Amino acid sequence: MARASKPDEITQNSGEEGSAGLSSPEKHLIEIPLSLSVRQLADLLRISAIDIIKQLMRNGIMANINQVIKYEAAAAVATNLGHEVQPKPLAAQRLAGTIRAANRHQQLRDGELGGLRSRPPVVTIMGHVNHGKTRVLDAIRQTNVMDTEVGSITQHIGAYQVEINGQKITFLDTPGHEAFTAIRARGAQVTDIAILVVAADDGVMPQTLEAIDHAKAAEVPIVVAINKIDKPEANPDLVKRQLADVGLLIEEWGGDTVCVLISAKEKIGITDLLENLLVVAEVENLEANPSRPAVGVVIEAEMDKTKGPLATVLVHTGTLRLGDTIVVGTTWGRVKAMFNDMGKQVKKAGPATPVKTLGLNNVPQAGDTLTAVAGEHQVQTLIQKCEQERQQRSSVSLSNLLTQINAGQVKELNVILKTDVQGSIEPITSSLEHLETEEVRVRIIHSASGNVTESDVMLAIASKGLIIGFGTGIEPGARRLADTEGINIRHYNVIYNLVDDVDKALKGMLQPTYIEVIDGRAEVRAIFPGLKRMKVAGVYVTEGKITRGASVRVQRQEQIVCESIVGSLRRFKDDVKEAAAGYECGVGIEDFYEFQVGDILEFFRKEKTD
Repeated sequence: MARASKPDEITQNSGEEGSAGLSSPEKHLIEIPLSLSVRQLADLLRISAIDIIKQLMRNGIMANINQVIKYEAAAAVATNLGHEVQPKPLAAQRLAGTIRAANRHQQLRDGELGGLRSRPPVVTIMGHVNHGKTRVLDAIRQTNVMDTEVGSITQHIGAYQVEINGQKITFLDTPGHEAFTAIRARGAQVTDIAILVVAADDGVMPQTLEAIDHAKAAEVPIVVAINKIDKPEANPDLVKRQLADVGLLIEEWGGDTVCVLISAKEKIGITDLLENLLVVAEVENLEANPSRPAVGVVIEAEMDKTKGPLATVLVHTGTLRLGDTIVVGTTWGRVKAMFNDMGKQVKKAGPATPVKTLGLNNVPQAGDTLTAVAGEHQVQTLIQKCEQERQQRSSVSLSNLLTQINAGQVKELNVILKTDVQGSIEPITSSLEHLETEEVRVRIIHSASGNVTESDVMLAIASKGLIIGFGTGIEPGARRLADTEGINIRHYNVIYNLVDDVDKALKGMLQPTYIEVIDGRAEVRAIFPGLKRMKVAGVYVTEGKITRGASVRVQRQEQIVCESIVGSLRRFKDDVKEAAAGYECGVGIEDFYEFQVGDILEFFRKEKTD
């Protein structure tokens, strides 16, 4: 029987649905794993988690939305709702992993089936800050170097390979879910397995939850590494319970998540971690065709003062060779030299092998696709195709949702939810999940309290989702990135309005709305007297541009003290229409005279959404 939750928690959850009855999902055969969370069961049965909780309560089980329940309890709920159930066989789970991996890397194209061979897994490390992500990477690399070769790594290329039991594993040397999602946001699915590092003395923290959501959104398996077990205050069992509460049930507790106890500092459990990665990779059945022309993705890129454009490339499938003509995004060239993670020149790189390449005409972007072509006649065709894809790439917004649904582009509405307080998440999530239609369902891929961050925007880009903020703000960097990438961020202070807008969008009834676009920012450096008791702020434009007549707000220590319009704008003694970043000017704001040195002026306009 599942662990009981607090009575008031259950009462609150069940009360949020009010008097509404159970929905009527389509009845069919359901395969249920040996254990799963209440939320996962709700997704499987395509009904509200609140309905699942009510059914469990009728069966004498008190559980919250993230609690893990056994097969028997889940099967009883599904049966009560009219479904036929059966245990999900391990073979089916392995097949699902195989199909996911194949789709992820587009390896089962016509003509490739006969040439598929096993390839190394590509692994990214994620976790909360200071939980030891970088130290784990260093421990893996140093252990392997000592076991296989005398010497040290001489060149950092953003990725490297280690060997264990005669098999290779590729690690991306960019720890953190931000880097992981940044590459995925540009259309490249690089990672096969994510290692989630959790400190045994600290437990599950906010960035741990973020990392879990980012990995789940990418649909990659998670291997948990509980680090710092050498510390006296380490409590691995507490960490395991916390992980179970957020839907990651480890194998020894009846789940399917691999968990390894390690100490990166003392080099404890590193070999065990690597061996478990190979086991997960075997279940995923990762394959590629080394005989075909290379297809890969750029991990890092830079302009070297002596060598020119350099790009670190991870080959997905095929083999990259010296002399190959390659197209990378909107640039191209011929491979003049390749270096592995040991700094040695190599003549070829097979699937899942990282190399630094020399020979491109320009510096590509991280996440750009590399394609080896037979000759220069194919170069312009691929470059034009890439440019068209970038122009056509569109984000999801509430106003264009119905169009994308009708065009078959959207099956799930992915939502990143940020709220003012943690207690607002559950009622909003429950309400949104009730809004699914026959064509599309609402999927909350990440929810947390706090301001909207750049990490949230990157996840929205990668998942083609939208961001909903409830009673919270947006960090400046996140706002700039959202404006650049066209990510829709909606703000609400009333739950009813939030739910009503999403419901109308799903049904195609939402009226056009206006969004705020930031044109520029300036910092007050001095204050001068003006005409008729006015005061003029001497400002330095830090970004964008400012225009006479534009809307402006005055921010002081992150508090808005005024919102008005620009009444006057002067450069030296001359009236001007606008001033760009890097210039100083005098700004007068209508009906506001209380400037202080250090105030931030934010200039904005309202723009109609598409």
